[in-house]
Amino acid sequence: MAKGQGARGAAVALLDAVLGEGHLLSAALAGPALPPTLSPQDRARAQRLATDVLRQIEPLDITLGQYLRKAPPLPVLNILRLALHEIATGAAAHGVVNDAVTLAKSGRKTQHQASMINAVLRQIPAEPIAGPVQKMPRWLRQPLVHAYGRDAVAAIEAVQAGVPPLDLSFKPGAELPEGQILPTGSLRLSAPGQVTGLAGYAAGGWWVQDAAAALPARLLAPGPGDCVLDLCAAPGGKTAQLAAMGAQVTALDISGPRMGRVAENLKRLGLGAEMVVADALHWQPSAPFDAILLDAPCSASGTIRRHPDLPFVKDGSDLPALVELQAQLLDRALGWLKPGGRLVYATCSLFPEEGDCQIAAALSRHPGLTVVPADPPGMDPTWLTETGALRLRPDFWAELGGMDGFFMACLTL
Repeated sequence: MAKGQGARGAAVALLDAVLGEGHLLSAALAGPALPPTLSPQDRARAQRLATDVLRQIEPLDITLGQYLRKAPPLPVLNILRLALHEIATGAAAHGVVNDAVTLAKSGRKTQHQASMINAVLRQIPAEPIAGPVQKMPRWLRQPLVHAYGRDAVAAIEAVQAGVPPLDLSFKPGAELPEGQILPTGSLRLSAPGQVTGLAGYAAGGWWVQDAAAALPARLLAPGPGDCVLDLCAAPGGKTAQLAAMGAQVTALDISGPRMGRVAENLKRLGLGAEMVVADALHWQPSAPFDAILLDAPCSASGTIRRHPDLPFVKDGSDLPALVELQAQLLDRALGWLKPGGRLVYATCSLFPEEGDCQIAAALSRHPGLTVVPADPPGMDPTWLTETGALRLRPDFWAELGGMDGFFMACLTL
């Protein structure tokens, strides 16, 4: 097998699983798409290559279309897409083409197209891909244009087409890698490399968390000793934040394996929380809480810059069920608050149905419920909605690499 073929072959397998079988990239990585003998280095490289290709399917296909008489079968097209991406980003064209041909010859569905792959790739100049950025599919793009306008959606797509930087949240006084401190307090790294090798990782000084995802806990702002519930806690970044603030945290999530990873991360960080694996729709606390953070299950439409597979796998059909679940979780959580307590409702979604509309409906269901105007440290005033909530979009801080799309509102009874 040619050098690099393991990672390249795995990258194509991941693309086939996402684009052909409708699997999320995370599921494909954990499933049978990749051989168990693949090294951790090749696995990481395959994930990066597949993710990069998914960010630019449309411009890659436009370029390939200039050299193809007709669209080939998907497994062949994915080999071409990956090879073109690598050539366009500076990889040695000779090695990339040879590996693409070898990969095609090794597959029953692609071996008859090996000569065509060789001929096409040898015609393409080694230069960056030119053309429009990847557009979101209609089911996602149309409602966002209606909510934010065409210019905003185009700006969102431009950010989503780039590789996002890595953001860290950290404990006071922690050893940190070199980076830029953002206005909201997160540390942003442009080219981090291997996360576990960065300064301060082994000592448990910080954890990976997008700058937008770090704001709900800062909006909640619990005091030392406050009893706080982190509802739908996995993957645990907000749990770590709350614990680092000195709160007595109960972290609840329905997924045992995901909560196991939360516990491992808290151990590395030297932070503690009570861990509960349960369905929040059936669980009942023994006492009310001073504050609750509800990071509700949602469409994740605000995280495409980090998860470019989402537009290809989802179609929006799950949105009504998610909105109903969010309302149920919000109603239950409000019943667990002490009088005068605070609840932050958050979703990593760009859909108004999962944000402002959800809060408006909750205010109509709960007399006396009010929105506490958001004012976390470093907040840009333009992020504030008319109701006092925060609406974050991927194109905010575009010159710095953007941020995840989020909605969050602080409520009190």
